[in-house]
Amino acid sequence: MRTIRTAAVLCGAATTVLLVAGPASAHVTVHSTDATSGGLDTQITFRVPNEEAKASTTKVEIVLPADKPFAGALAASKAGWKVVTTSHTLKTPITTDDGKITTAVSTVTWTATAGGTGPGMYDDFDIAVGQLPVTDSLTFKAIQTYNDGNVVRWIQQSAPGATSHPDFPAPVLVLRAATAAVPSATPSSVPSVTAKAVPVASTQASNDSTAKALGGAGLGVGAVALLLALAALLRSRASNAR
Repeated sequence: MRTIRTAAVLCGAATTVLLVAGPASAHVTVHSTDATSGGLDTQITFRVPNEEAKASTTKVEIVLPADKPFAGALAASKAGWKVVTTSHTLKTPITTDDGKITTAVSTVTWTATAGGTGPGMYDDFDIAVGQLPVTDSLTFKAIQTYNDGNVVRWIQQSAPGATSHPDFPAPVLVLRAATAAVPSATPSSVPSVTAKAVPVASTQASNDSTAKALGGAGLGVGAVALLLALAALLRSRASNAR
């Protein structure tokens, strides 16, 4: 598999006040800004709200789709939480550029080491995956545990053609279709361009933009380490499987 590209910074989002309250709207959901069918190096975020009035969420278990496994997955560390993963052997190995992968992460579990997620709040939990399966959507299961012993299983799926939604729906991530390669322009189709002098003001603006971009690049250093670790893990697992 190709070396992991630099992606969005993976960091545990701080607990945030949930503005829209009520169980009708506060479901566990899954999000991604760049998840593409068959794509590489993607961050996936699970948003877990607290629906209890007096209890805190202290454990979140995410079950990854066994029928559409990821070729490598890493969980992001999160302040105030301990995270562990479990893996399983694949019935059908996943073929990558570096060989075949025979095991995949099956569950990711975060357990609070401090207060957890309090009433009226939510938390975001992130994973990074090295290669997504070729499919239109991915269905996960989420098990949410409160410190009063209450366990909520977000695992229900709507029946085909159903107009109503289940009370505890499983989070579903819709993947974008893979983008087709754009053919390069032929010499005859390339328009001619007349050279123009560049004003001094434009040059100064370009320098300022470059300086700002270099400053912002430092914010992505943390993400590089996590994604490179995922790349090394995938290469190691693929080599061992040969």
